[in-house]
Amino acid sequence: MRILIALFLAILAAMPAHAREIIFGIVPQQAASKLARVWTPILTQVSELSGHTIHFATAPDIPTFEKRLKNGEYDIAYMNPYHYVVFHQEPGYRAIAKAANKQIKGIIVVRKDSGITALSQLDQQTLAFPSPAAFAASILTRTDLSAAHVRFTPKYVSSHDSVYLAVAQGIFPAGGGVMRTFNSIDPALRNQLTPIWTTRGYTSHAIAVHPGIDSQTATSIQQALITLAAKEDGRKALAKLAISGFEAAEDSTWDDIRALQIDLLQNLLH
Repeated sequence: MRILIALFLAILAAMPAHAREIIFGIVPQQAASKLARVWTPILTQVSELSGHTIHFATAPDIPTFEKRLKNGEYDIAYMNPYHYVVFHQEPGYRAIAKAANKQIKGIIVVRKDSGITALSQLDQQTLAFPSPAAFAASILTRTDLSAAHVRFTPKYVSSHDSVYLAVAQGIFPAGGGVMRTFNSIDPALRNQLTPIWTTRGYTSHAIAVHPGIDSQTATSIQQALITLAAKEDGRKALAKLAISGFEAAEDSTWDDIRALQIDLLQNLLH
């Protein structure tokens, strides 16, 4: 029996990628149910256009997502720009696309009725962030706070949505996020909050394929992603993600992120 199982696994590993089901992992900036509603229509159309069966996947939190990227558990993944720089090194994810004409910026939000209008008012406070390596919502916002000589204690609450809810409930005076996720939360929640700071912009999230995905499969999926903007149904699906479309990308596209020399996740590469 063990020999038969080993033979089956060997045959499966040797199969071309187009003969397998492809797992597309999405960074869990928001609740899995919300991500599924946004991404499933996109992945359904990409499956039809590319001829490959693509399945949505995510993780319960960003650190778990990072571990799964390190282990190569996703065939394709939508990951933040810092994740891409790290996991391009190991296990070797290769960028194929990014949101067209879009940069990513971090924001710091507070309750509208808090009276907080400047970063200096957050000195010596405990502030909410999604996770240590959430690029714009955590890394960029923490960097700007430190540059403004604001002393703070970070509290990591697992997702962007959790940050917004915790700030609205008064658990924390402020927290980090990005405009795309901020604009996608329930209007009743969003109306309680206001951004008081926006960071500078950087290259946005990468869509990258695992090194086990052959170039023909990667190219067909890349072209399908780019084609979405030319179809009415595709544009409707993209609107839910708050982007106009995808464009081709390559590894060097994220050199601006490399220039920051962030080393938060280097421990995962050893």
